[in-house]
Amino acid sequence: MKVKQSVLLGLLISTVAFADQNATSAPALNSGDTAWMMISTALVMLMTPIGLALFYGGMSRSKNALNTYGMVFMAFVVGFIAWIIAGFSIAFGTMEGALNNVIGGFGHIMLNGISWTDLASVELGQLYPKFVFVVFQGTFAAITVAIAAGAAIERIKFSTWIVFVALWTIIVYAPIAHMVWGGGYLFNEGALDFAGGTVVHMNGGLAGLVLAMLVGKRAGYGKVAMKPMSVLVTALGAGLLWFGWYGFNAGSAFGANAIAGVAMLTTTIAAAIATITWVLIEQMVFKKPTLLGAATGAIAGLVAITPAAGFVGVGGSLIIGIIGALIAFFGVTVLKKKLGYDDSLDAFGVHFLAGLWGAIATGVLALNEKALLWDGPLKDNNDRLGQIFVQAESVLVVGLFTLVGTIAVYYISSILTGGSRVNSETEEMGLDEAIHGEKVMNL
Repeated sequence: MKVKQSVLLGLLISTVAFADQNATSAPALNSGDTAWMMISTALVMLMTPIGLALFYGGMSRSKNALNTYGMVFMAFVVGFIAWIIAGFSIAFGTMEGALNNVIGGFGHIMLNGISWTDLASVELGQLYPKFVFVVFQGTFAAITVAIAAGAAIERIKFSTWIVFVALWTIIVYAPIAHMVWGGGYLFNEGALDFAGGTVVHMNGGLAGLVLAMLVGKRAGYGKVAMKPMSVLVTALGAGLLWFGWYGFNAGSAFGANAIAGVAMLTTTIAAAIATITWVLIEQMVFKKPTLLGAATGAIAGLVAITPAAGFVGVGGSLIIGIIGALIAFFGVTVLKKKLGYDDSLDAFGVHFLAGLWGAIATGVLALNEKALLWDGPLKDNNDRLGQIFVQAESVLVVGLFTLVGTIAVYYISSILTGGSRVNSETEEMGLDEAIHGEKVMNL
């Protein structure tokens, strides 16, 4: 009897030890990182249907303010559904062959093959739910296409915009996200883009310019005053965007860690110094520092630091913020007038140009510390010039893909909706009342 008890006790001890060994060796969810990524996701979500919608809505004319807000709001909801249906699979899936350089495949359509128990990336130590990663990246997809809305507001058909958002998210955004972040061509080349200088801001800003040029200028552009509905609303939107940007940049460290702290610091520095720079330029050029200028300067700094946020230090973030503001100011006040395009809310001037500068500056100013950098020339052999060339290559590839893809999606959307532009009567009346039957204020 004693022998039997001893055997049973031994088996019990062995079973517990084996279970304990399995428990310690199996990856376990990290509650701290999970909480941070869920908060970051919520912060990025806030940026589109609230922050960007207010920022753009305040700058549009009062007769079109609700339509502008609605376009941004719908960009989030339609873009996110498109992301769930196919965008995530194309961006972060994997497939065999050379095509994987551009798209990740269709194995995760409707999130097929992903369980609620899966963790984001065990290999990289990202021990939070993969579903959280899906939503986090979906908020990036949605704000990218929403950025483009700012260049084409006040004359594009609402129905055309809805179709454009759905198609563009899948056809243009997802492949670019795969190429840069998802294991595609530029990722393997060693391109550095911490939180979306190329993937989000260059992409969305250039798409906006393409839309603006294809839809055409607003009636009376350059001849009649087109005053913003409320600079105060725009400034409020800028403040909310800045707040949400901490999830955008610090969240892209994919955990509650030291690199998230670096990104939070550099984001704040660049936005603050860019605001100061813009206001000082306005004072020197126009003799009047404006609240609209301060808000725009802050966004320019935030855009510029986005690709470099986790890779640079204090000095780098100051330089990126200052030059980002200078470049965006030139784009908004000089380039736009020189070339004559009607980028209604300066999506191209701020997002594309500042994002372009930030992408190149990342290669120039990234700290040579292995803990901060992904696989690439700087990490492997301290080749600074090589990294700059890789950054330039990423800018060129993304720019060409966005240009061609956006033109194609625009014409498909226009055909499917019977033309892309509202008629002259609707434009004259204002899209709020003509399309939505609503007004900003019913007095």
